Amino acid sequence: MAEITQRDGTWTFDGETVRITPGRGKGIHPLRQELGERAVPLQALAGISFEPDRKGGRLRLRLRDGACPVLRAADGRLKDAADPYQLVVEKDRSGVAEYFADEVRNALLIEQVPAGPVDGFLLPGPAVPVAGGGGDGTASFDGETIRLTWNWKAGDSKLSGGPVSFPLSDVTAVHWVPSIGLENGHLRFVLNGAPAAVRAAEHDPYALDLWGLSKKEYTAALVAAAVLVRLPDATGRTAGAGAIPAGATPAEIEAPTAPAPPALSAPPAPSAPSGDDHDALLRRLRELGELHRSGVLTDDEFATAKQAVLKRL
Repeated sequence: MAEITQRDGTWTFDGETVRITPGRGKGIHPLRQELGERAVPLQALAGISFEPDRKGGRLRLRLRDGACPVLRAADGRLKDAADPYQLVVEKDRSGVAEYFADEVRNALLIEQVPAGPVDGFLLPGPAVPVAGGGGDGTASFDGETIRLTWNWKAGDSKLSGGPVSFPLSDVTAVHWVPSIGLENGHLRFVLNGAPAAVRAAEHDPYALDLWGLSKKEYTAALVAAAVLVRLPDATGRTAGAGAIPAGATPAEIEAPTAPAPPALSAPPAPSAPSGDDHDALLRRLRELGELHRSGVLTDDEFATAKQAVLKRL
């Protein structure tokens, strides 16, 4: 078990799952606080890095493309402070952060997790009901119905029409864009038979106009993610067997398992290299992973051999 606890949050790794719990202090971004704990299976990871700086550094998880609905909804537009897969590390904990990153890297190497895109979400969307937004209104979603309510800053066209509600089944797409510079952002829902953008967000009854006046506006991305994960073919790919159901809880998330290989009489595992040379041991782990994937080693044989090599590492 590897663990690092900082004011920014706590990360733990048990060999199969990176569990992320955000901090609750004043400086924690609202998006991370509202999203809450995340359990990231090893199969969803493309890599991990620790980026040191004069104040300490930053741990950064890199997820496989398409694995997380929040990242898919944000489409690369999250600021570092809002990214749930980053952890600010204090200077006196740099060594722990490097150890944590090494443990995750070793596990990725042993399990031979590919870094490429996935066919379906491997993490659930935000828990529902969920609400977020700002600017001229608030969006809420209970798993079946989206509701947009306007505040006093909304334009006359929205206020005169009153709150808007529509079922998830009417939605074909959802887009979230934060305010950037002098350009307003938006949370926009595209409905069956409607053009993708018929008017500016300030006049669109199916969109929030986001002005960037508060970090809280970023919580609109959570509404977008909760809707996105429930849309059919949300990733743009055929749903994979390893996709996580939208209502799954962190405790229910497990790394997808491959079909069992045909039963074979496994030969004795290759002998370990002489000495404790680090590179030789890593090569040994790769060999074991290949034997396991090809079905030469059973799950139990692979686990036993892997533990023996890890002890020497």
